[in-house]
Amino acid sequence: MQTPTVTNSVSFDIFDTFLVRACTNPEGVYERAFQLSPAFALFPDASVSYVEHRRQAEARARKEALQRRGSPEVGIADVYRFFPFRLFRLTRAALPELVAAEFAAELNLCRANPYVLAKYQEMRATGVRTGFISDTYWSVSQLGELLQNACPGLVWDFLYASGESGTNKGDGLFPVYLAEQGVTPDCAVHLGDNLHADIDGAKRHGIAALHLPQASAALMSVFNREAQVARLLCRAGASTLDGGARTLRRLVASRVPPRSGAFDLGVTVLGPAMHAFDAFIADRVAAIDAGSGKTCVAFLGRDGFVSHQVWHAARTEPAVYLEINRRVGMMASADTLAPLVELIDKLPAIDGATFAAIAKCLPHGVVAFLARCPDGIAAGRKLAAALPDLLDESEITTLAAGLRSELMGYLRTQLPDLDRCTDLVLVDLGYSGSIQKSLRRIFDIEGVTARLHGLYLLTLDDGFVECSDDDSYEGIISDLVVTPHVKRMLLRNVALLEQLCCAPTGSVLGYRDGAVLHEPHLQSDHQLALAGDAQAGTLEYVAMACALAPELGMAPHGNLDVAAGTVAATLGRLLLLPTDSDLQLLGTLRHDVNLGTTNLAPLIDDSVLAAFQVTQSLPDACIARDPPMWLAGSFAAISPAQGFLNLLFGSNALPADIFGDVKCGEIDVSLVSATGIAGTVKVGCYRTGFGDMRIRIPLSRSMAIRTVTVPVARLAKEAVIDGPFLQSGESVRQALRDSRIVLLAPPQVRRSGMTGSNRYYSADAADAALVIELLAPTAAVTVLSIGLTPLGGGRILAMD
Repeated sequence: MQTPTVTNSVSFDIFDTFLVRACTNPEGVYERAFQLSPAFALFPDASVSYVEHRRQAEARARKEALQRRGSPEVGIADVYRFFPFRLFRLTRAALPELVAAEFAAELNLCRANPYVLAKYQEMRATGVRTGFISDTYWSVSQLGELLQNACPGLVWDFLYASGESGTNKGDGLFPVYLAEQGVTPDCAVHLGDNLHADIDGAKRHGIAALHLPQASAALMSVFNREAQVARLLCRAGASTLDGGARTLRRLVASRVPPRSGAFDLGVTVLGPAMHAFDAFIADRVAAIDAGSGKTCVAFLGRDGFVSHQVWHAARTEPAVYLEINRRVGMMASADTLAPLVELIDKLPAIDGATFAAIAKCLPHGVVAFLARCPDGIAAGRKLAAALPDLLDESEITTLAAGLRSELMGYLRTQLPDLDRCTDLVLVDLGYSGSIQKSLRRIFDIEGVTARLHGLYLLTLDDGFVECSDDDSYEGIISDLVVTPHVKRMLLRNVALLEQLCCAPTGSVLGYRDGAVLHEPHLQSDHQLALAGDAQAGTLEYVAMACALAPELGMAPHGNLDVAAGTVAATLGRLLLLPTDSDLQLLGTLRHDVNLGTTNLAPLIDDSVLAAFQVTQSLPDACIARDPPMWLAGSFAAISPAQGFLNLLFGSNALPADIFGDVKCGEIDVSLVSATGIAGTVKVGCYRTGFGDMRIRIPLSRSMAIRTVTVPVARLAKEAVIDGPFLQSGESVRQALRDSRIVLLAPPQVRRSGMTGSNRYYSADAADAALVIELLAPTAAVTVLSIGLTPLGGGRILAMD
């Protein structure tokens, strides 16, 4: 070994340290290589197979090299020797073309990391010798070309590639570098992203090491989940060629100091999604504004609050913030009863105070109708159906005219050019454009001729079938990005997103002299602060991304079709496949139902959902009505597996014959009425996809049953019990859908012939049973449901 002549030397890893790629992961290089290869012309839809075969070829090449030479290091030509050329109608003569295609892909995708480049230049300016050490199948000359392409004029003192050296950083590459460069370990420093190869490998040979991770473990978990969500939810599947969106996310995240969980969520998830949405808005506004008219842009409050802030953070073009909610819009547009009927029909339940808050009146007919309902509360659909017979249409239209006049005064205050405006762009989270439709009716009544263009984050596209031909609507996450089934699953869980994007004010109550009158805000100070932190993180991301993307030469939103899929995966992961950290951070939030009510509904309620899975099948629970407002979060709160099953249902990939309830037998249940009449009925037993059992016993009010005896020992000698649960309704179907599930407990439930405590039991006799005492029912139908998880036995089989 030569005598050390160098006292200071700094080495850098190349890929994912000095160079970053404009794709989600290294497989993006293979996908781009496929597009540049001769195979693409023959099989343009075979990207997934090509990428997988490229990955497998490398694994086989490394395995053979390890067996033959004792080292897994190979060159790029060695890799492609194991590629299945004939599958893609190629011959082995195409090997150089495939290698060239992959190298061209690297040249196309690699960028110098500005942060690491600055460190490199800083070290070099002090006179320290600098260079690169890389575990790679590329040769030294190819690495040099990549580095020069990403950073023209870059110079280095040494460059090592594991494929040429025959050893890697985890084995003998660092000693080769020390020996050839005449460096003593205590005078060397290495920087890299890989803990094993770069950090442990350097330290093993006495070299100081600085870890520059690609992303935190938490963010990598999010990325992994997003990849699964993209595969399952997006119509175009999961492309690794995202224009550098993920690389930009991780670089921004690595530079922003942690502040709080909500702030970090804004930086890593909400910010990237809203930044892409903003690019979509700007693109569509530019297209609308390309005409000869006058275009105005308005963000609709309260859910458009964050989008409005992002717009102003990213550009100087004007845009206003309009506070109009669905209730105000529908009532102001009411020249008939139809808008009020439509609004009431959407409410699960309504009382007199809620009706008065919505309609600004409480007619005698409505009072009389509600008086006939239990506790003065009616189902919205029932009241909506009865409304035409309960009130005078002129009363509503007179109130609507007054509200409409106030609204127009407010609009002209916010939009002084309203009467000269030819195109008014409305931006909101979505979903079926109820405010856009209301404004169209209002403008038609008031003689405002501006065309309306709705730009939304998510659209319920079949909700716009009555949109005027002169108006338009578009969502970045449309039914061309995800299927209608997936869209409804996203919207079922969108309350979480609304809370994070919402303005810190109460809902709109009305207007006076061109100003907004607000209802009191209902959320707790903690929830407002949490949303504020998430919004601050969103703006921090946007500011840094706007500055960093040009430095990297990346255009993450250059292809808005690709960006739409990325947004769908990013938000779909948060809404449908949350991490435990998400649940801890967001699980206590409550949703402001609005519509004139003061009701706050919990986002997560796993206990209600667990009960639902006893009273109905898992697929039925996946379409449970509110509450809980965040259904997917509630599934995940039960277990990660439950959360993933719900995601599979949302992607239409949950087979009902596996995870639904399947009949597996019958059991005789004893019933005793209030008059002492006893009888026995056969009740079906059902097996779930998890191997549990469910018993559901329907009882009518006319039966007047007071005691139900269920011989559970005939089903399982030892088991864990869920329930018994009680639901009520006008029919069996309605009862099973009822979210007001009552858990029966002692003294209404006792055990006969069995031992155990809490939910566990062990039967001492063959006729051991649960004896359940019921109160006099008030509803037409009551359904009693019991869940059993048998212990110590074989799997339950379904009946043919």
